[in-house]
Amino acid sequence: MGGIKAALRLAVGIAMLVGGAAQAQSNFPNRPIRIIVPYPAGGIVDIVARTVTEQVGRDLKQTIVVEARPGANGNIGTAAVARSEPDGYTWLVTGPAALVNPTLYKDAGWDAMKDLKCVGLAIWNQSVAVVNPASTAKTLAEFVDLARAKPRELNFGNPGTGSSIDLTAQKLFQTANIKLTNVGYKGQPPALIDLMTNLMHFEIVSLALALPHIKQNTIKPLAVFTEKRIADLPDVPTIAEAGYPGASYVSWYGIYVPAGTPDALAEKINQAINKALLNPDVQRQLSVADIPGKPMTLTELAALMKADHDKLTTVVKASGMTAP
Repeated sequence: MGGIKAALRLAVGIAMLVGGAAQAQSNFPNRPIRIIVPYPAGGIVDIVARTVTEQVGRDLKQTIVVEARPGANGNIGTAAVARSEPDGYTWLVTGPAALVNPTLYKDAGWDAMKDLKCVGLAIWNQSVAVVNPASTAKTLAEFVDLARAKPRELNFGNPGTGSSIDLTAQKLFQTANIKLTNVGYKGQPPALIDLMTNLMHFEIVSLALALPHIKQNTIKPLAVFTEKRIADLPDVPTIAEAGYPGASYVSWYGIYVPAGTPDALAEKINQAINKALLNPDVQRQLSVADIPGKPMTLTELAALMKADHDKLTTVVKASGMTAP
């Protein structure tokens, strides 16, 4: 008899838990949502996070709190989200580092494919290969010839190991079979300054940062890392048109929640993000610099996440890149 009562109590307890979880999901969100950006405030990831999620907050009629938690190339903030309660109230906005850092670092503190679930694609990040106007290379093929003739004599300004720019560059170097000397910088702006003063020989730069300098002829574009030519640079070939289709790569910034977040709740978050991405004001703000993200289903996002994880970890392993 005691066993039957215990079983009944257990069944009632489970029913209450399930019912409570279902009610919590149906009432979501009923308190502020915290968005963690694993990089310093004011950077592109922070700007993207605020632009998209502020609209999400307006649509959901709930407060969105964006918290910058930088450190260890994004590891600290990302690990915090991966380990957080999967209740839908803690999100992460980040770029390719979430996919490659577990390969770069001995102990990043999480595994993206096991610990995170992508619920939205916030933005595609366009980039362009550039040199100093004084360079004798007029095309990317000519630059590749120079680099092959002088292995490691030409410098590449690297804004951060494992960053989207670094990964794009390494993919090009592997495809073109060239070796440059990697010079580390804390971000793209200081590296770009050294390129303009001819201290660096080659860089890949986010389009938003590069465009003003290209228009002022202080840097020279060789190719864009996109599938189609960019309207602002109609005469600049894509990386495929320049002869290196295998190097084509457009990075993206995603919105993630802990992997344990229930599918129904993740679906609700995904729908809210997709609605915000279709907002004309959000699209206008994001298109100033890059290509706005597009609405994608959870299935599509999971496939994109896996494809880029596999592609980028292969690049990292082939390059020999490591981080402490």
